[in-house]
Amino acid sequence: MNNLSSFSPKTSPFTAANLINKIKDVFANLPDFRQYATANNLKYTIADAALSAFAVFFTQSPSFLDYQTRMQQSQGKNNAQAIFGVHQIPSANQIRNLLDPVPPTAIFPLLQEIGAGLHEQGYLAPFRSIGGTLLVALDGTTFFSSEKISCPCCSHQKLKNGNTLYQHSAVTPVIVAPRQAQVIPLPPEFIQPQDGQDKQDCEIAAGKR
Repeated sequence: MNNLSSFSPKTSPFTAANLINKIKDVFANLPDFRQYATANNLKYTIADAALSAFAVFFTQSPSFLDYQTRMQQSQGKNNAQAIFGVHQIPSANQIRNLLDPVPPTAIFPLLQEIGAGLHEQGYLAPFRSIGGTLLVALDGTTFFSSEKISCPCCSHQKLKNGNTLYQHSAVTPVIVAPRQAQVIPLPPEFIQPQDGQDKQDCEIAAGKR
C-alpha cells in the first residue's frame, strides 16, 4: 500500500462518468493480436470487446449484452453505447477470442491509477483500521482447468486416473474493512511456474510476491 501513498496524481473528481472515460482511454490502447486483417475479422475493435466485458461486470448481469443487442435491433439504440461507449456489441465468444491473448498486466497501471485516486480523494479513509493501516484479504481462485489444453504457464496436477490436470489460478487481493459492504480490488498475482524454482508455484508463494 506504500505505492498508493507515494503515487499521487492530480485526479479528476471520482465520478462514474470520469471513471468510465479513463477506462475507455486505456481499452482503446490494448494490444490487438489478430493476424488476418480482413474486413470480417476486424468488424469489432478491441476497445468494444473490452468495454462490453466491463459492462457485464459493471452491471453484474450476464444477460446484459444480449438485452442491449435486442434493444439496438428494436429501438436503434442501446445503453451499452450510451453509458459505456460501445460502438458494436460482440458476442461472448468473440469477446473471448479478442481478449484472451491480451496480458492482464496491460490494465494493471489502470488499477494503480484508480487506487491512487481513491487514496488522494479520501475514499480509503473508511477502510483504515488500527494505526491507519489497511486490511488486505487474499483468496485463491482457479479460472481455467483442462486435461487436454495446456500452456507453459499452467500449473499441473497428476490425477488418480493417470491423466494430468492443467490449471490457471490466481491470488486475488482486496482491501476490506469491518462494516464496509464494498471491497476494493488490487492487481491479482497469477500462480504459474517461476524461473529458478524447483517446486510448482502455489497460493502461499504468490501471496508473498
